[in-house]
Amino acid sequence: MSRLARGFLALAALLASHATARADLLYVLNSGDSSMVVLDARTRDEVARIPVLREAHHLVLTPDRRTLMVADSGGNEILFLDPNTGQVQRRERVSNPYHLEFSPDGRHLVVASLRRDQVDIYDANLVLLARLRMADKPSHVAFSPDSRMVYVTLQGNRSVAAISLETRQQVWSAEVGREPAGIVWHRDRLIVGIMGSDHFAVLNPETRQVERTITVGRGAHTIFASPDGRTLWATSRVDSRITAIEPDTLAVRQSYAIPGGPDCITFDNEGRLWATLRWSARVALLDPRNGQVETVRVGRSPHGILHFTRRPNA
Repeated sequence: MSRLARGFLALAALLASHATARADLLYVLNSGDSSMVVLDARTRDEVARIPVLREAHHLVLTPDRRTLMVADSGGNEILFLDPNTGQVQRRERVSNPYHLEFSPDGRHLVVASLRRDQVDIYDANLVLLARLRMADKPSHVAFSPDSRMVYVTLQGNRSVAAISLETRQQVWSAEVGREPAGIVWHRDRLIVGIMGSDHFAVLNPETRQVERTITVGRGAHTIFASPDGRTLWATSRVDSRITAIEPDTLAVRQSYAIPGGPDCITFDNEGRLWATLRWSARVALLDPRNGQVETVRVGRSPHGILHFTRRPNA
């Protein structure tokens, strides 16, 4: 048995024994360190540090929540892990996977390739169905609730492109602002972070017009809905803020100063937010009930993050 294989077996045993006592794990992708850190979300202790080939940015759970997929864009592969233990199950060669999401019906996985100007559409078994050449720097993806359309931000082209998952062809594009990044579907509208400015654009996908903007701070990046649906949480990397937005009116409810460049967000079972801090090699834990913030050191340029509650008896 190779030393690498023995190392992974030891890591799996450590994580499995640790998870028995402490259910919640926090996965953090260090895009500048070629690694993924696993933290005990209760004690904040580092449980493991898993190597990737080069540069991992985003991660996603499979629809059945049994597998965690980690996109190593620089290494041109996707890692498949057991989220209950952190054990790497396998690795698949994939062309420059930057951002990836499953469609709501679970039938498609869409991968945006920021460096290669392409969007790949896979089936649920990671069989490539179509590769679309895009204008410039496809960044983040979001879906219509009926899974018929996928929307992709194009950072270098100031626009959002709509792609049909039925025909696997681009249907339209609409200009939204300089360096669009994160995108979500919210109540028949698309909310897009305008990273080259200080706001989120609210795009009507029917008229393809920006109907309004939501000012949150420079470097407006991406937005996440709380699990209870009562708040939209937006990050601003340059002004280092996390902003709470009212989901009905899209009015800014409150803003929190979080030094270090907050980027991606995940939520724990108590409604608290974990956020990666790209410029300070840390993650932040924000409790909206009292505004308290604590930080934990992880690795250089942390990006994707996931809080995972281990299944009982898993």
